[in-house]
Amino acid sequence: MRIPGPEPRADGGVGAVAAAGGLHVYQLRLHAEYGPVVRFQLPGAETAVSVADPVLLEATAHIDKRPERLFEFLAPLCEAGNLQVLPAEEHTPWRRLLLSVLAGRPSHERHFARFTALTTEVADRWAERAGRGPVEPQKDLTALSLRMICAYALGGDVEDPDRVVTAFEEVLTEYLGRLYRAPAVEGTEGRAGRAEEALAHLRAVVDRVVAARRAGGRVDRSDLVGALVDAGERPARIRDTVMMTMLAAHHTTGVAVSWTLHLLGRHPEVAERVAEELDRVLGDRAAPGYADLRRLTYLEMVLKEAMRLYPPGPYGARETTEALALGEYEIPAGATVFYPFWAVHMNPDYWPEPEKFVPERFTPEEVAKRPRLAYIPFGLGPRGCEGAGLAMVEAELVLAVLLKRFRFRPVPGHEVRPIERFVLWAADDIHMFVSPRVPG
Repeated sequence: MRIPGPEPRADGGVGAVAAAGGLHVYQLRLHAEYGPVVRFQLPGAETAVSVADPVLLEATAHIDKRPERLFEFLAPLCEAGNLQVLPAEEHTPWRRLLLSVLAGRPSHERHFARFTALTTEVADRWAERAGRGPVEPQKDLTALSLRMICAYALGGDVEDPDRVVTAFEEVLTEYLGRLYRAPAVEGTEGRAGRAEEALAHLRAVVDRVVAARRAGGRVDRSDLVGALVDAGERPARIRDTVMMTMLAAHHTTGVAVSWTLHLLGRHPEVAERVAEELDRVLGDRAAPGYADLRRLTYLEMVLKEAMRLYPPGPYGARETTEALALGEYEIPAGATVFYPFWAVHMNPDYWPEPEKFVPERFTPEEVAKRPRLAYIPFGLGPRGCEGAGLAMVEAELVLAVLLKRFRFRPVPGHEVRPIERFVLWAADDIHMFVSPRVPG
């Protein structure tokens, strides 16, 4: 049976995506009109199919290939091959190594105190602003998440970490910016030159960290660079892995927390319940310990519901290596299969009144009623996010520190509009007033 979808356009689909306001919104509209499986046009994908039904997604969960043309923009950041599109035989051992570090409790605990200190610095700055004007959570919290991942990836051996953060922001601005601007824009040559210098600086920093580890014989497998050195990875692959880890983790945690604060500002009754849980679990302490996170069950539900409504990464993509049966449809080999995370999370068959913010959707009883792929903020299958566990630890810590200390309310009249900029980004940030809260 032919997969439903819009009629082909001469522009290859560019105009339809632009008119919708981005691929994330376009996918929502396609699935609302054509159903759970949709065929559509997209530059770089000869055959593109989007799947928004979690049961049908199961048939694609084994795919271990990404479409190379869609990830070409990341190739300049890698010296030993684009890590986003490694072939399966090379990707599998590399992924296993990353999971041994990023998903492990020892590495989370080892860095928890540093993460807490960095978060407290942001909270202190916001305390100074209380009563003097709104804060911009997205801007401040994405910078915080970059500082966290720098500390995680490079350990405590980096000189001038602020310069590392600035250099990485230069790189991101240039290389991700190429996705969203025309090729010949005035002033881009200067930015490109600065980005090249920043990239060279970052690689030199990683090289110095690696050399120091090897010279000192100090290899800690709970540290990303230490694990890569211990595994015998070559310098170029270590540099690439650090860059990709920083890229993946930099925006995602910050925007996840920002969207959560946005929702809590509009649902003060939920924010109050979170505050009560924090007071009960933490008492007079301003920040949780690592073990406390397991007891902050309602906070976790709130975060998960926020990532359902505003998934940090709005979609993913795979490429079929053989023909694939998907319900009543057949997907040909070489097709690009899109995972429209946002559309999956808004599927009314599995999420009643999906536009509503209801953290109780994530009680164990409610979770058990849904297919496992109804909620996929970190992707799925062998190309799912290796840092999902670390991201949750970071986000819950940041939320716990901020919500223990402050109340948040939206700035009247400020429009919060989600757009796709590699992550689901608020176009003009999320302006909020903060005020100190007195623990109950």
